[in-house]
Amino acid sequence: MRFRRVALENFKCYADADLTLEGGVTVVHGVNGSGKSSLLEACFFALYGHRALDANLDEVVTTGAEEATVELWFAHGGADYHIERRVKLRGGGATNDKCVLETPEGPVEGVKDVRAYVTDLLRMDTDAFVNCAYVRQGEVNKLINADPGTRQDMIDDLLQLGTLEEYRERASDARVGVKRVRDGKREVLADVESQIASKEDENLHERLNGLKSDLSEVSDEIETLEEGRATAVETRDQAREILENHEAKREEIAALADDIEELEAEIAETEQEREQAAERISGLTTAAEEHRETAREAVREAVDASDADDLDVAPANPDPASLAAAVDDLESRIEDVDDRIQERLLERQEHAGDAETARERAEELASEAEEKREEADELAAELEAARQTVAQQREQLAELDERIAELEASFEDAPCDPGGADALVEQRRDALAEARAQVTSLEGDIEHARERVTEAEELLAEGKCPECGQPVEDSPHVERVDEDRERVAELEAELAAARETVTEREAALEAAEDLADRADELEQRRNDRESAQELLTERQQGLDDEAERVEGLRERAAELDDEAAAKREAAETAEAEAEAAKADIGELNGEKASLKQQRNLLEEATDALDAADEVETEAERLRERRESLASENELRRESLAEKRDRKAELEEAFDEERVEHAEGELERAEQYIEQVDGKLEGLRERRDDLQGAIGATEQELETLEELRERRDALAETVDNLDSLYEEAEQLESMYADLRAELRQQNVEKLERLLNETFDLVYTNDAYSHIELDGSYELTVFQKDDEPLEPEQLSGGERALFNLSLRCAIYRLLAEGIEGTAPMPPLILDEPTVFLDSGHVSKLVDLVESMRDLGVEQILVVSHDEELVGAADDLVRVAKDPTSNRSRVERTNAVEPGALESEAVEGDD
Repeated sequence: MRFRRVALENFKCYADADLTLEGGVTVVHGVNGSGKSSLLEACFFALYGHRALDANLDEVVTTGAEEATVELWFAHGGADYHIERRVKLRGGGATNDKCVLETPEGPVEGVKDVRAYVTDLLRMDTDAFVNCAYVRQGEVNKLINADPGTRQDMIDDLLQLGTLEEYRERASDARVGVKRVRDGKREVLADVESQIASKEDENLHERLNGLKSDLSEVSDEIETLEEGRATAVETRDQAREILENHEAKREEIAALADDIEELEAEIAETEQEREQAAERISGLTTAAEEHRETAREAVREAVDASDADDLDVAPANPDPASLAAAVDDLESRIEDVDDRIQERLLERQEHAGDAETARERAEELASEAEEKREEADELAAELEAARQTVAQQREQLAELDERIAELEASFEDAPCDPGGADALVEQRRDALAEARAQVTSLEGDIEHARERVTEAEELLAEGKCPECGQPVEDSPHVERVDEDRERVAELEAELAAARETVTEREAALEAAEDLADRADELEQRRNDRESAQELLTERQQGLDDEAERVEGLRERAAELDDEAAAKREAAETAEAEAEAAKADIGELNGEKASLKQQRNLLEEATDALDAADEVETEAERLRERRESLASENELRRESLAEKRDRKAELEEAFDEERVEHAEGELERAEQYIEQVDGKLEGLRERRDDLQGAIGATEQELETLEELRERRDALAETVDNLDSLYEEAEQLESMYADLRAELRQQNVEKLERLLNETFDLVYTNDAYSHIELDGSYELTVFQKDDEPLEPEQLSGGERALFNLSLRCAIYRLLAEGIEGTAPMPPLILDEPTVFLDSGHVSKLVDLVESMRDLGVEQILVVSHDEELVGAADDLVRVAKDPTSNRSRVERTNAVEPGALESEAVEGDD
């Protein structure tokens, strides 16, 4: 596998970068903090997404940007691939906005699907990638410092042995599951066999034969009794028919007697009603005459109450038509008087309303006049206060002019004009940050150099060489201690100068910030003056307007007083007209009362005539009723004769002797049926019980047969489960043995590769070899066969040891896979952190050896100049102090020291 190209946009410290990666050894070089590691992190992030990050997802987006994009092109197994990931900030957090992997088979989309595809393609998840191919900054000792169990799991996972353990665990789980199912089936089989034995002891076939014989006997007896009962039922029904016929005749005779009696009573009652109607007709004739007399009296009173020619009605013989006409005439006259009353009422209300409205308006006008006078007085007072305020604002404007002139004068000798103060602050702030970064870098270098001097002095005190640990006599490495001491002194001098630069730049920044504050104040004062001038102009213009408004309010108050006096005069006139209307209404009400009295008397006469007509109508109705009752009685007398004849005919045909014989037959038949029904009920219950017992026995026989079939099936299942359990047990053992065998093979091969790699980078007489046991425990043996733990090695030796272990694992995976899954690039991020200058040269040898062994692509990130010589391709990373953004430059690494820079792509 080989990375071909990586493109970044707003990723961490990169605004825009595009880098092509070649085969062989590529060294990414630059000072600390320049953004070198971010290039490799971008490649790692492109492959595995957020699981490749040590930080939160939103931290990959460049400060101030809304989204970040990473693209990676790589080749694997002879095919080309392209991944694009885009992260977008939303609502205070970051989300994956796009994730697409272009493959030879087609695109794969989505964070989970892409990560799963990459993991399957490389046969490595995120942890396996950093444990094998990607030595991240500060993690060079990760494998050695891990506890034995963790280290064993890490290496087993890299060598795919963890998959065998997973298969063994699955086989174990399957074996346990089969055993659990088999034991359950055995329990069920034993229970079924117990049920079969219990049912076989019950002799179900003999019981069934006996039940069927009993059922046949009971059924024959039921059939005999049912035949005798049917004969008895026929005799009973015939007797009932005879008795019912005679009973019907008896009931008809009784009904005829009742009808005859009822008709005789109705005839007598009707004759009595005819006599009462005659008496009522006589009374009604007298009442009709009394009503007509009442009508004549009411008409006379009405004529007396009116003028001589007002009513056209004859008191001696009033008729309904003339009465109705007179009432209508009176109603019309009453309505006319009502109309005149309403007219005068409206006039009175209108005049009273006008008077009230006029008085209310007069009050309103007087109140409004008073308000206008008060408003004029208030405005006059406010006008005087406004004149004083204008004078004060003129004084404030003069003070602002004076302060603006002072601030402008302060910029005459400044290094910038007011508009450039903020830019000066940012420039000096960046310069101070750069100086502080230099101090931090120097402090780290001094601490590292002092540690090397201290370590060397301690070894010298023990009489050992600080480079190789051998006796100090005649050792050429002792001179390095003095060089390290001189290096410490040089770094301390550089640090003092750098700190002095920080102090100077802090003072310069403080002066620039003071200029920026004055520039802000100047801008604010100018804005304040402009606002004050506008306000002063507005208020000056408003003073004359306010004076005119005061005079206008006072003139309006006088006008309102005149209007109020006019409204009071109008109110007095309207009140006088309302009183005149009130007197007219009284006269009209008297006229209306007289007309109503006449109308009421005529209506009373009309009611009396109507009552007389109703009484006469009732008398005529009663006469017709008497004639109708006479006809009804005639019909009743005819029906009475017919019923008497039918009753006599039925009495002659009635046979008492036949009735007595039928009653005897009925009683005997009913007694027999009752006795038979009791016996049949018991026999039928017995038959039902026998049928139920037969069904239950047959069901038990079917259940017995089903149990036998189930027993056979369960026995076969248990046999199959026994065989399956043995197979799962053998499979579990096979996976365990295979894992142990493969681990031993890998341990032996890894031990050989580790010794080859360590011998290559550490050539001295101190150590003889390295041993690796089955749990991946590492032991270093000295020339005298004394064992050492890796932790007992010096810092530089331990770092080389761990790098050698990583490279040996990489070689083991590459050789073991045999080209079926090409290895990813070998990535070393700041591998010189724990190495002194002597060990760095051996790291160079290690890198060159891996290249010679056929590793297609090696990527090394470092700030160390010694690694430049090992590069086939050199990439330099630098950070712009103004924008704080990193840029990438490619350098043709033909020979160390003869470097020619060419800008590739970046954020300049």
